Parts: sequence; C-alpha cells; structure tokens
Amino acid sequence: MSAESTHSRYPAETARYLAHSMYAKATSPASKTFALAIAAGFLIGLGFVFYVTTQMGAAGAGWYGLAKLVAGLSFSVGLILVVLTGADLFTSTTMTFIPLVQRRITVGQWAKHWSIVYVGNLVGALLLAGLIVASGTYEQGHGAWGAAAISTAMAKVSHTWTQAFFLGVLCNVLVCLAIWLAYTGATTADKILAIISPVALFVATGFEHSVANMFLIPMSIITSRVGGAEFWGSQGVAAAGLSASTAEQTLTVPSFLLDNLIPVTLGNIVGGGLLIGLFLWWTHVRIDERAAEKAAA
Repeated sequence: MSAESTHSRYPAETARYLAHSMYAKATSPASKTFALAIAAGFLIGLGFVFYVTTQMGAAGAGWYGLAKLVAGLSFSVGLILVVLTGADLFTSTTMTFIPLVQRRITVGQWAKHWSIVYVGNLVGALLLAGLIVASGTYEQGHGAWGAAAISTAMAKVSHTWTQAFFLGVLCNVLVCLAIWLAYTGATTADKILAIISPVALFVATGFEHSVANMFLIPMSIITSRVGGAEFWGSQGVAAAGLSASTAEQTLTVPSFLLDNLIPVTLGNIVGGGLLIGLFLWWTHVRIDERAAEKAAA
C-alpha cells in the first residue's frame, strides 16, 4: 500500500499499512536505524522540555488539572516531530512484533532492531539532556524550570516497581494508538490532530514513557549535581520546597534504572507491542486471512 494515500484509511487498511511500516523499520539498514533513533530520543526530549516549561510554578497553583492538560498538549509536540520526520522511536517500534509473528523477519533481526533503536533513543535523549544543562535552561524563572524538572523526576523514581510497570503499559497503549490514528490520516494536519489527544491523555494522567524518561531523569540528576548554591537558593526552588540533599539522595543512576527505566520499558512493550500492535493487526487482518484460508480449503 502506498504511503501517499490520498484518503483516510479504514481500520483494515491501517492494520495492513502498520504491518508494512513495521516490516520496513525492522529491515532498515542499521546505520539509518541508529541515526533515526538518535533523532527520536532527541525530539521526544524536546517535547519534555516544552512540558517542563509549562509547569514552572504550577506546583503551588490551584489549577492542577488544567496545568496537567497544558503539559500533555505541550508534550505532544515531541511525538508529532517524531512521526513527521520519520524518526525511529522505541515505544512505537515495539509493534514490530507484527512482522515477527508474520515470520517476515527472524528473531535475530527483531532483537537487533530493538537494541539499535533503544540505544539510539538513549543517546539522543542524553545528548539533549547535556545541551539543556550546559545552556543553563534550568535557571529560567529564577530556578522554577529546574525545580519543575527535578520535582517531576523525583516523582517518577518514587513509584513501586509494579506501579511503574503498569503506568508504562497504559502509556504505550496510548502512544501506539496515536501512531495508529496518525497512520489513518491522509494529510499532515490529519496526523497532527490524531496524535495530540492520546498523547495529552497519557501525559496529563501521569503514565510513564521510557524514552521521555531517558531525557528527563538523567537531565534532572545532572542538574541536581551541578546547580550550585545559587540555583538551590533561588526563589523557584524554594517555592517548590526542594533541597539539594533530598534531590541527590532520590535521583541516582540506580533509582533511574531499577525503579523507573526497566519496569517502564517492560510495560511499554506489553502496552504497545501486544495490546495495540498485535491486537489490532490480529483483529483486522489475521482473523480475516484465516477465514479466507479456511474457506479456500
């Protein structure tokens, strides 16, 4: 099916196009995949930069729900950039379960592709984290930007393992639904509008996205170490009730990996790869194929 379809796709068309797209991703040259994965990690991180900017000073406001809605709408920019640039994001790449089940790719190809995308996303996210810290962005709003980022990161590493896993499941159900909806669209405007609502829903509700966290938590860890006395004594940090000692004790590399990234990644795989990718392909394509095979027999 041509990617340049001039009409909106119906569910069965979308499912077939999804399978085709995931096969193309899984069989793409490794160097291209890695470059596009770095881009995706960077772009999703930019979505979180926008998110944090909208949350400066929101912790003490009486408009919590509205603040989260604004945050979700802001973060959707990240996935819009990923989709429209053709970058390779791990959370949507989990749907390469489809060509694996179809036996169009081997287990080795599947595992290699996932590994390249995951590492590339991490590289891109860490690159942006370094640039944001080096630019002093955390000092904006008299420290309110850094305070919002650190507060969010501390909350993310404070979930239980089980909570983090299921928050990851729910997140990638919505991310992959956003990808599915974008695939139904025929124009750039269609795709942008399709992405916004599912992403805003998952972000506003506090579900967990592994690649976004690859940016936010490391960036917050670095900020908590390099911020200095001026940052920790700033008005924005004081208003958020943060202290350097608490942040440094809470935000560590082990807490990032063990309490967040690993369970969230596993949850993202289940939510996107199984509950959306395989389910929708099986429902709209494979069941009909089996019925046709049975009738032909």
